Amino acid sequence: MKILVVGGGGREHAICWKLLESTQVDEVICAPGNGGISQIAKCFDVSAMDIDGMIALAKNENVDLVFVAPDDPLSAGMVDAMENAGIRAFGPSKKAAQIESSKSFSKDLMKKYNIPTAEYEVFESAEEAKQYIISKGAPIVVKADGLALGKGVYVCTDTESALRAVDEIIVDRKFGSAGAKVVIEEFMEGPEVSLLCFCDSKTIKPMVSSQDHKRAYDGDEGPNTGGMGAFSPSPEYTDEIQEYVEKTIMIPTMEAMNKEDCPFKGILYIGLMLTAEGPKVLEYNARFGDPETQVVLPLLDGDLFDIINAIIDEKLDEAKFSFKDMNSAVVVMASGGYPLQYEKGCEITGLDKIDKNKAMVFHAGTTIKNNQFFTSGGRVLGVTAVEKSMKEALLSAYSQIENIHFDNAHYRTDIGIKQR
Repeated sequence: MKILVVGGGGREHAICWKLLESTQVDEVICAPGNGGISQIAKCFDVSAMDIDGMIALAKNENVDLVFVAPDDPLSAGMVDAMENAGIRAFGPSKKAAQIESSKSFSKDLMKKYNIPTAEYEVFESAEEAKQYIISKGAPIVVKADGLALGKGVYVCTDTESALRAVDEIIVDRKFGSAGAKVVIEEFMEGPEVSLLCFCDSKTIKPMVSSQDHKRAYDGDEGPNTGGMGAFSPSPEYTDEIQEYVEKTIMIPTMEAMNKEDCPFKGILYIGLMLTAEGPKVLEYNARFGDPETQVVLPLLDGDLFDIINAIIDEKLDEAKFSFKDMNSAVVVMASGGYPLQYEKGCEITGLDKIDKNKAMVFHAGTTIKNNQFFTSGGRVLGVTAVEKSMKEALLSAYSQIENIHFDNAHYRTDIGIKQR
C-alpha cells in the first residue's frame, strides 16, 4: 500500500513514522513535508491547502489512501473532495470538522446536548463583547472563533487585557477571518489533559492521555503557542475519570454529531480541564494534536494503518490495539522569538549525535539543503523519549537536546517538572 500524508509538521513526521511500521505499508509520501520527513518519505512541494493540487498528486502517484492531518485542509473540505474524486481518504468531513473550525459551533453543540464545558457567550460586536467582559470581570477567557494555529486563545487575569484581546481579535483582525466572532468563556481551574480518540461515528475509543505545555516560557509564562512540549500518560487522568469522561463527554459528543447530521470519522481530540466539579471540555480538535501525537503514537501498540482503515469502513469496534505500559515525553526546540517574530534559515547541527536508544527526533520546521538541515519555522524539532518512568523519559529527552544546536534555539526547561 502507498499512502499520501498531507501536512508538514512534527505531527506529520510522527504519523509517517508510525504508518511505516505497518507490514501492509510499502511506501509513504508526504506533501509538503519537511527536512526530517524527507529522510523516510518522498516529499512533494504541494501546499496542504491546495486541494486540487493534492488530488492531482494522489492520482499521479497512484496512492491507495490519503491521510489529511492538519486542521485547515480538513475544515476546507479536503476529505470530501478526495472522496468525490474517487480517492480513499482519512479524516472528518468539512461538516464534521466544524467541531474545531468554529468554537461557537462546538460550544452550542455542548450546550444543546448537556456536555460539560465552561459557561460562554458568542459575540460579533466588539462593543457587546467588551460590555459582557466588564459585567463578568476577570479572570476570563477570550477566544477567536475560527482556526488560529493554537494562538487565538487569551487567558486574561484582568479586565484590561481581556478588552485588548477583543480588539486584537475582532477590530485588528490579528487572526484574519478566524476573528469574525469572539467566544468569551468562564475561566476554569484544574489540570489540563489532552485526550485523543479514534472515532468512526459508531464507536469511539480513547488513546492514552497526555498533557501539553502551551505557554512559550518556563513557569507557564509568555504567549500561547502551538505547544512547547508534552508527556504521556497524565497521572491526573485516572481510570475513574476516564470512565466518567466516556459516559458524559466522549459518547455524547459522537452521538451529538450524528444527530446534527455531522457524523465524525477520524481523530477526535478532546481538551479537558479537570475541575473541582468534574472534567469539562476546553476545546475539540478534529485531528491529531501537536505535539501530543509525538508522545501518544510511540506508545501505540498496534497497526495505525489497520486502525484508520477500520475507521473509514466504520468497523472500529473490530480494531485491535492497546498502549504500552511506558511513559513518553517530548520537548520542543523552537526558534527564538516564537510564536512572534523569529528568524528562519539557521543551520542545525548535532542531529547525528543523537543516541537513538535514548530518543527520537521529529522534525517540524526544517528544510534540507546539500544534506544539511536548516530551520524553516517557529517550532523546529520535537525530541521524544520513551522510558519505563516519566522521570527517565524526561531525563532522556533533555540529555539528547544538549547535542542539538542552532542560532537562538529556545526550549522550555520545565516540561513535566511536576513528574520529575
